[in-house]
Amino acid sequence: MTFSRIRSLITVGFAVLAITLLLGIGGADAADPALDEPTNEPAAVDADAYVVLAWNDLGMHCYNRDFQDLAVLPPYNNLWAQVIRKGDPPEIVTSGVKVTYSFPNNTYSVGKSNFWTYAKALFNVDLAPNVGLTGKGLSGEMDQQTDHYIAEGIPLTEFSDSDLTKADPYQLATIIVNDSTTNAELARTITVAPVSTEMHCDNCHDDGGVENISTGRVETNILTLHDDEEAVAAVSSSAVNTSLMQQRPVLCAKCHASNALGTTGEPGVPNLSKAIHEKHEGEVPDTTDGCYNCHPGPTTKCLRDVMSQEFGMGCVDCHGDMEQVAKNPDPWLNEPRCDTCHNEGPYDQNQALYRNSTEHGGVYCAGCHDSPHAIAPSSQPNDAIKFIGWQGHDGPIDTCTVCHVTGPTAAGPHGQIFVPVEGFLPMMKR
Repeated sequence: MTFSRIRSLITVGFAVLAITLLLGIGGADAADPALDEPTNEPAAVDADAYVVLAWNDLGMHCYNRDFQDLAVLPPYNNLWAQVIRKGDPPEIVTSGVKVTYSFPNNTYSVGKSNFWTYAKALFNVDLAPNVGLTGKGLSGEMDQQTDHYIAEGIPLTEFSDSDLTKADPYQLATIIVNDSTTNAELARTITVAPVSTEMHCDNCHDDGGVENISTGRVETNILTLHDDEEAVAAVSSSAVNTSLMQQRPVLCAKCHASNALGTTGEPGVPNLSKAIHEKHEGEVPDTTDGCYNCHPGPTTKCLRDVMSQEFGMGCVDCHGDMEQVAKNPDPWLNEPRCDTCHNEGPYDQNQALYRNSTEHGGVYCAGCHDSPHAIAPSSQPNDAIKFIGWQGHDGPIDTCTVCHVTGPTAAGPHGQIFVPVEGFLPMMKR
């Protein structure tokens, strides 16, 4: 067992009791957790109980810290959830329940970001305060899909209500399932909604940096450089003199197509991922630290999953170097597959993207393993909270009775066999 794994387990161990008391995951019939005496005995499983699995779709969502000059991405976070009625077999529930989300320590965004000041100019929409581009706020009802629930476009920032000066990229969302008729609470969990503005364009584009440009702000330095380079190109080609400094605030995805925002861009203009990665190829090293010049970041460390923590893998191991990323024909929709390495039959993805793939009983891969870049166990204690609530220890889910009433005898996820261990709940044999 690696040192990082031992350290993670120790951290998680200290958190187990407090988190278990706080979550109240048992549903409407659970006793007041504050009155419960600590016990080493596994809790009895209610055959009529529900469990809600919840996760973020990407493992990190970025947004600009300041929107007065340009925007790469707006505040836009997504939460997914699956409601499961425990049983033999368990059943995925998509009717008769209401699923809601909230951020108890992050209830507003206006004042934490100037996005709403410039949303009309950037996206041509009039937004109410603390409402995002899809109409979602910082709390509300999740939308029912075929086999899950989703809240898309939550305008979350990295600043908690309790500390407006210190960025916290691992914000906590509370997901609650209620009976749609009686409003009785059936299940709840806490999951991470990761969010960060840690994009270090200033490492290169600060005043006096690239081409010795000094305008007083990093963003206007970048726009000035863009205008200068396009002006030179326009002399000898059909390139258009952009004059972006006169068009502020500028949405990069208006000209450069972005699957992340669903924009088609301008004809003949490279998509945003290609433009950025191709332009910076050779300027930053092909390492995780190199990626952290633009992606969050040396402080955030958004790559926090088990592969990076226990097996030393980095961004380049999955995504390739800058040249390879720049050549991706369909960024965000054509991404690394888990079954490239986990290439035995039981681990095959049934969709092109891990985040859309399902396996055992129709449960999403991320429901058991967590989000891309945060595959459990991660380095962040907040990522462990929901797993501890479900099964008493960090993830991935390996305890049958999270969903089953009794330990099954047939093979489980990925063909794994479940074995009963005396005094404990049935777990997967690895």
